Amino acid sequence: MTNITAARAEGVENGSSATPIDADGFKALFRGHPSGVAVITAEGPDGPVALTASSVSSISVDPPLMIFSVSAMASAAAAIVAADSVVVHLLDAHDLDIAVLASTSGAERFADRDQWTRLVTGEPLYRGVRAWTRATITGRMEAGGSTVIVAHALEGEINRDADHEGGPLVYHNRTWHRLGEGSAI
Repeated sequence: MTNITAARAEGVENGSSATPIDADGFKALFRGHPSGVAVITAEGPDGPVALTASSVSSISVDPPLMIFSVSAMASAAAAIVAADSVVVHLLDAHDLDIAVLASTSGAERFADRDQWTRLVTGEPLYRGVRAWTRATITGRMEAGGSTVIVAHALEGEINRDADHEGGPLVYHNRTWHRLGEGSAI
């Protein structure tokens, strides 16, 4: 039983509906909440950087705005937080190799020149992903050990429809998953 489950059981027995949550309990809480997977790239002072994110979310369609968070512990954090623009790659199951590459500590994320290119504006772009958008960063907010970034989508491309046979790539309970027809309810 996780700390949050034990605290909840104790709280229910005592008639309380509120449950204190510590760091481990908070992680356990969100392990059960699946997220879509994206890779964020930017041009840093020492070259291109990338990180895998499960926090990308649209917040407005007019103007087209999204948010995502960057952990200060990520090797690409400083470059992405300082960037004026980024590329947000929205992945499906066919893009698992890129998600793994961008999430692997110490990996040479841009060693394979056939896997990526640069936009005319200079940002690094992984080739052939399901969809991507180039966005300018319009806001930053420190939040705990992370920075929440607001980005304005400027241009993009959809290479595979959302209902493509590969299925969406989802991160759930510390594992990659592919959604498919069998998961529909």
